[in-house]
Amino acid sequence: MIGFVKGTLAEKGAGYVIIEAGGIGYEIFVPANSGAYLSSEGDEVKVYTMMSVREDDVSLYGFSRRGELDAFKKLISVNGVGAKAGISILSAFTLEQLQEAIAFEDAKALTKANGVGKKIAERIVLELKDKFAAPGVDPGAEGVSPLEDGQPTAGGGRAEAVAALISLGYTRGEATSALAHVKDNDLSAEDYIKAALKNLI
Repeated sequence: MIGFVKGTLAEKGAGYVIIEAGGIGYEIFVPANSGAYLSSEGDEVKVYTMMSVREDDVSLYGFSRRGELDAFKKLISVNGVGAKAGISILSAFTLEQLQEAIAFEDAKALTKANGVGKKIAERIVLELKDKFAAPGVDPGAEGVSPLEDGQPTAGGGRAEAVAALISLGYTRGEATSALAHVKDNDLSAEDYIKAALKNLI
């Protein structure tokens, strides 16, 4: 098992990089927004990897952060989501944006990734919503459990703030993104709303 590859970026192409380490060139599929893919040839890079072994193929997938690798593993655990779709999703979203979309059940946002339709996006949210927390939100805290209508419960200040911002006309994605920049974790809903609105100006 190859946990990570650290070496020189020797080459990159559509959706992959080749990293030379110890005289061996490792071809690794990476998200388009990953640090390795955005680096220049000759730069030293490090990617955390997962090896996929199938009857007719052996491939390496690489990510700049362990959290991205963990997210990739969770994504491909969903029925109907293969490695290609997982890479597509992580190319379209930062880890934080992906966490927000899934934690707040924004399936529509996930359809922005190439090859991800409405049904697959809804399945990802359904199966992973309890495994992802939005940045700055305790996944075990009150206020992040969904109700039957898909809205967060009103127990937590952040969740109340999301609901309030949506009622003001902002999209769920805009609301959660604005709140993700609020680092305090013990504010009242009113204070979260005020802080979030500053990020929405």
